[in-house]
Amino acid sequence: MNSIQINGKNMSYLDVGKGPVVLLGHSYLWDSEMWRPQIDSLSQNYRCIVPDLWAHGQSDAAPESTTSLIHYADDILLLMDQLDIDKFALVGLSVGGMWGAELALKAPTRVSALVLMDTFIGFEPEVAKAKYFGMFDTIEQIGFIPPPMIDAITPLFFANNAETDNPELVSAFREKLANLKGEEAKNVVRVGRMVFDRRDTFDDVEKLTLPTLIMAGSEDKPRPPLESMLMHDAIDGSQYIVIPNAGHISNLEQADFVTDALSTFLSGHL
Repeated sequence: MNSIQINGKNMSYLDVGKGPVVLLGHSYLWDSEMWRPQIDSLSQNYRCIVPDLWAHGQSDAAPESTTSLIHYADDILLLMDQLDIDKFALVGLSVGGMWGAELALKAPTRVSALVLMDTFIGFEPEVAKAKYFGMFDTIEQIGFIPPPMIDAITPLFFANNAETDNPELVSAFREKLANLKGEEAKNVVRVGRMVFDRRDTFDDVEKLTLPTLIMAGSEDKPRPPLESMLMHDAIDGSQYIVIPNAGHISNLEQADFVTDALSTFLSGHL
């Protein structure tokens, strides 16, 4: 794991492989290791840069200047500048796709191809936003995620039969949530507020004219395939793939399917 100073804070990131650069953004409440199956394969042909979101993995809490996903896109551009990387493909899952779209809009000459996975670049529906912000308020007040909330959050990330099909993956995530406490939990909540209070990037979607692949797990609960279809309809020339028997963390539940789809798409555009 590498680390670099961005706006006075340490951002950790993986830098694996050689060749054309692929920047990968992970989901909220996960970290760069989420992409391990894809890194192991893609790094044979590409240089994979995989940052830990602020307050996730080994990255510090977000700098005071980072108060939105637009600012976070600026932070990632600073990372790429410091690594002397001009052009790259961008693969973002969940919040990775949200800031990924913002970055592609900010620096269209630098992003050669875009993959949006299990994400939505519109604003968060009000009912869901209210639910998440209520959870954030509770976590801030008590300094940890209470067991009933862990029970409610965990299934959101996985396919319906994940407890049977991927028990180790589910239990490891549940344990990770249980260990999130104190200041660390509050820092994660601060990032969560940025995620779920994001702007409606659909306002600028017609400017996304680069090669774009949109993928969604067929059983994704927080980001259902319908949302991905809306993005596919709005982004001219985009490709759309539904990942069978997968929930929100589709790249881990159906690792081979996702890796093959990414390899095919990237080989055509890098």
